[in-house]
Amino acid sequence: MIGRIVEIAGDSRYLSLDRGFLVVSHKGEEVGRTPIDDVAALIGNAHGLAYSNNLLVALAERGAPFVLCGAHHRPVGLLWPVEGHHRQAARMDAQLGASLPLRKRLWKQVVQTKIGMQAAVIGLFDGPEPPLRRLAGHVRSGDPGNVEGRAARLYWGLLFGQTFRRDHEGDGLNGLLNYGYTVLRATVARQLMAAGLHPGISLHHANEGNPMRLVDDMMEPFRPLVDACVRRLAEGGSTEVDSGAKRALALLPVRNMFTERGTSPVSLVIQRMAISLAQIYESPKHRLELPPVTRAAVASLWEKPHVSHDDEAAD
Repeated sequence: MIGRIVEIAGDSRYLSLDRGFLVVSHKGEEVGRTPIDDVAALIGNAHGLAYSNNLLVALAERGAPFVLCGAHHRPVGLLWPVEGHHRQAARMDAQLGASLPLRKRLWKQVVQTKIGMQAAVIGLFDGPEPPLRRLAGHVRSGDPGNVEGRAARLYWGLLFGQTFRRDHEGDGLNGLLNYGYTVLRATVARQLMAAGLHPGISLHHANEGNPMRLVDDMMEPFRPLVDACVRRLAEGGSTEVDSGAKRALALLPVRNMFTERGTSPVSLVIQRMAISLAQIYESPKHRLELPPVTRAAVASLWEKPHVSHDDEAAD
């Protein structure tokens, strides 16, 4: 299911389940409802929220993560289901048993794709792509030289100007980036869990306090898509995390993107990546399916949809 990213941004809301609907109430009055089967992920991003147990169970049964946000729109918690795939136990065993050389090789591909996507985003806004594309070619297995970090320093200056500094606790553009990454993180988490993988068993990220290390690994190639959305918002005069900006960023998973298979929603591109990763853990002969790193692929997110794909479940 492609589904919708649903954010609860109003304070003192009560969330419950009623006859197959997620119901949002405020001071005893219903203020909104949406079919629970349409919810791809739920984001709690306000003060004084309360939830019914039945709603949390229904979300878990459908594999829809519930992301809890703290200050500056950053996720601090995640509800995820115990069961997500018919081969979940086998895939987690394979994931735990993945060799270090395999994980390093996969991380190299992830980093190269991220930097290539960064180059495509810079090109989309008429900036120079070659410096970043050259850096992508220097990434070695496991990225021991931290080419990813070198590319980031170049990238942020090209995208938002030399005075911009990425600040996870910041407002303005940083707040928009944080919110967009929260939406992306929820989408990636859902697809990885649906593929039977554990979100905390990483390829590269090693923070022992982070229960979503694999999610943070595998969202890296898609982060530049959020950056492009934020740049477009900024060019349109939107530099704060208001309702319009949130709506634009929450639409990213359902935007169509050009790929080798044709035009597909971003969430489906992420699904293919997650399934291919699970298959690699069980049999390394498979190929990690990552998004294309062309300017045309990034630009296609804002083109008028012309091809529709049904959800894919085969894996």
